[in-house]
Amino acid sequence: MLTKLDLKKELKHLYQPTAKDFTLIDVPPMNFLMIDGAGDPNTSQVYQDAVQALYSVSYTLKFAIKKVRQIDYPVMALEGLWWTPDMQTFSVERKGEWLWTMLMMQPAPVTAEDVAAALDEVRRKKGLAAVDRLRFEGFHEGLAVQIMHIGSYADEAPTLRRLHEEYLPAHGYAPTGKHHEIYLSDPRRSPPEKWKTVLRQPVRKVG
Repeated sequence: MLTKLDLKKELKHLYQPTAKDFTLIDVPPMNFLMIDGAGDPNTSQVYQDAVQALYSVSYTLKFAIKKVRQIDYPVMALEGLWWTPDMQTFSVERKGEWLWTMLMMQPAPVTAEDVAAALDEVRRKKGLAAVDRLRFEGFHEGLAVQIMHIGSYADEAPTLRRLHEEYLPAHGYAPTGKHHEIYLSDPRRSPPEKWKTVLRQPVRKVG
């Protein structure tokens, strides 16, 4: 009998925040497929290859686990951690300097052995070079503040400025960790003004 995991309902508080105001959350440990890189995501072939590898392996895992273990689940959204060595210089105008980790959450039934088999299958069938850079590991983000941004990626700056310059100081928090984005829309299928992106910032309490 097929078991269906309704991850989007179970994890709604993490992946569907309100767009009206910032929300404080405690993100639990979860497992992810991850891949690292650097450079402007709009122009970098390395970035395009990384995203293609993440999707290919994630869908291969989904189909294999559904077939072998009768467990079905949705492939989760593409996520990105973005930073520069000196976060004071982090700017949307200087994307060529960005470092990044792209990632996709994998549910509890997915094991390291499953991932290894999926990597082998994608490597054999599709020959994607970036597959060799993928890794599977846990990530515990912990305390964070997030909001839903609706609009193009280029229009995120005012919301991020409000987060860092108004919300965090007013509520006694300081940023820690990397700027985190979760991409809920397919840019190929919807106009930029309708794109939904979760903007998340890990924080710590100060004072």
